[in-house]
Amino acid sequence: MVASGVYAGGRRVADIRIDEAGDWARRPGHVVWIGLYQPSMELLVAVQGQFGLHRLAIEDARHAHQRPKVERYGDGLFVVVRTAQLIEARIALGETQIFVGRGYIVTVRHGASASYAPVREKTESCPRQLAHGEDYILHAVLDFIVDNYRPVMETVMAEVEAIEDRVLKRELLPTEVERLYLLRRDLLRLRSAVVPFVEVCRKLEHDDMVAIDEEMQPLFRDVSDHLRGVQEEIDAMREVLAFAFEASLMLGQAQQTAITRKLAAWAAILAVPTAIAGIYGMNFEGTPGQRCA
Repeated sequence: MVASGVYAGGRRVADIRIDEAGDWARRPGHVVWIGLYQPSMELLVAVQGQFGLHRLAIEDARHAHQRPKVERYGDGLFVVVRTAQLIEARIALGETQIFVGRGYIVTVRHGASASYAPVREKTESCPRQLAHGEDYILHAVLDFIVDNYRPVMETVMAEVEAIEDRVLKRELLPTEVERLYLLRRDLLRLRSAVVPFVEVCRKLEHDDMVAIDEEMQPLFRDVSDHLRGVQEEIDAMREVLAFAFEASLMLGQAQQTAITRKLAAWAAILAVPTAIAGIYGMNFEGTPGQRCA
């Protein structure tokens, strides 16, 4: 367990234990926020007992690698989204599952994911917004996840532009072609995480099956807009990398063609003296072309 606190009127009122969470959540005007990182099954079962979470959602939270989605179990929601970080120059994907219900929100992080401590600090500094309860916290977490896509995208974009500049000057080296392929594959994996994330926000914004405060719904629309911008940047970078790969192949083929032409020209130039040397180098009794006496 990373953190466990209870809020009332937009302000933190206590740090609590798991076995106290259910009682605090049932108090009118109170919201319990629990943060977990790669928890054990025992801890998840303890949380389940406090809030009456559905066993299928608990099983999904125990085993990561779920597709981004939002599902309703009784009066609560189960939200799954993918996170991203750069680790050793590769895009690594993590996963966050979020349980949301009346009076509580539980975040469960797996894999590559930044700590949500900055989210707590930001929300606690805005008591008026935090007074909206679990809906506002849900938005703050999702918005933080999308914001963390930005440094990943900026780093990859800088490398993509550098590759694009090099490919116009010379043929790419084998190691650079391999890097180009890995970047395209990583961007495809990131895109597969972003596209269904947009649908998650759309449901939180519009779907009648998801009970979100009407005042909070526009905030999820803002997250959707940011996600669409990320998706467009991913598609643009993948197109640039595809162009770079094709341009590198064409430059390589052009260089091979030029070398082949040079070899053919030299072969034609050397053909005549080679033929003469071949003829006059033979063991004739007389020089070819002279009449024998």
